[in-house]
Amino acid sequence: MAEKERAGSGLEVNVEDLGDISLISLVGEVDVYTAPMLKDAINSLVERGRYHIVVDLGKVIFLDSTGLGVLVGGLKKVKSNQGELGIICNQERILRVFRITGLTKVFPVYRSREELPTKEREKQDAG
Repeated sequence: MAEKERAGSGLEVNVEDLGDISLISLVGEVDVYTAPMLKDAINSLVERGRYHIVVDLGKVIFLDSTGLGVLVGGLKKVKSNQGELGIICNQERILRVFRITGLTKVFPVYRSREELPTKEREKQDAG
């Protein structure tokens, strides 16, 4: 499944299922105006029973406290279903926000898509 949604020129949201992980890729700004799009994407996945979610922030140029709040809210939703919400980010300015707020301790942080754990990859490594 791949979905694409755009709010004006502020944020593009792409959702795709990669095996047992659902990936939400964001392009643009995550702020008070566009954060509801991210919240909707997370809620839609949870409603479908997808509790292992990763949000790719690699192409996010701005992230404010509203965006962080949406991510924390999403984390609580998936955790209540024994899931996990991680982020992909290799941008120091965005990672700094996560470090300052202590959120690197609660979100799994990946530098790229290649670092994502998958059941399929774990099976291959075991066999």
